[in-house]
Amino acid sequence: MILRPYRSVLYIPGGRERALDKARSMAVDSIIFDLEDAVVGDEKAAARATLVQQLAQGGYGNRSQIIRINGLDTPWAVEDIAAIASVQPEAVLLPKVADAAMIADLRAEMAKHTGFEATQIWAMMETPRGILNALEIADAPGMGGLVIGTNDLAKDLNTRYDPARGPMMPALGMCLLAAKAAGIVILDGVYNAFKDEEGLQNEASQGRDMGFDGKTLIHPAQVAIANRVFAPSPAEIELAQRQIQAFEEATAQGLGVAVVDGRIVENLHVETAQATLAKAAVIAELEMQT
Repeated sequence: MILRPYRSVLYIPGGRERALDKARSMAVDSIIFDLEDAVVGDEKAAARATLVQQLAQGGYGNRSQIIRINGLDTPWAVEDIAAIASVQPEAVLLPKVADAAMIADLRAEMAKHTGFEATQIWAMMETPRGILNALEIADAPGMGGLVIGTNDLAKDLNTRYDPARGPMMPALGMCLLAAKAAGIVILDGVYNAFKDEEGLQNEASQGRDMGFDGKTLIHPAQVAIANRVFAPSPAEIELAQRQIQAFEEATAQGLGVAVVDGRIVENLHVETAQATLAKAAVIAELEMQT
């Protein structure tokens, strides 16, 4: 069971010192420090150096630190890996993963640096081939999470925009199944209209209902909504407590099921209720430390 919360996962450009500093005080669960799309070619080296310097200074608290490197087929990836090995992030995020062989290639490159081979690898799922190979990618040794790249995927699929994300549903579903089968984290894609709070609320709620662990974000203004949507609500916490209590009372009476609000409660429902309370407790502790 994944206890660390990943409700809000904010992309931060790796070369922007002001943004990197501001991120230290944000109420965000996780940060993706981006050396790929957020940095143009002739600024890659400077951005890499800035990021390593800032991470070495620390101050990011309990926030999960993930670094998105450049693709292995680019001239920057090897230097990215060598540079960030010194700061040992929680995970290295590889863009445009097409198959498990790419994960193995990254692991081999990371293994050249002492202690870095134990760091998790996360995969951007943003190409048709990657989606079709989602399970083998999720099952690859060292994997810790999948991140949906909806913008790149929409481009490759040539889909039209749909607020309900109908054209995306097959891809989202395949990645969800793969991540759940492998027992790793899965994060929903970004919502581009960062000033559209209602739209973000709707899409984040859809993702939460589907089973995503959290949502990737492009702007700090989106953090509060993601944190709220992907956390257990007071009603969910209260129901979980009543389900556990009712089942314990039923078990004491020699019964295998209980009834709460006219619905059967079995052991599987109790496991879900316990997970809900555990997640709520972790979030509460994290927020006290922020």
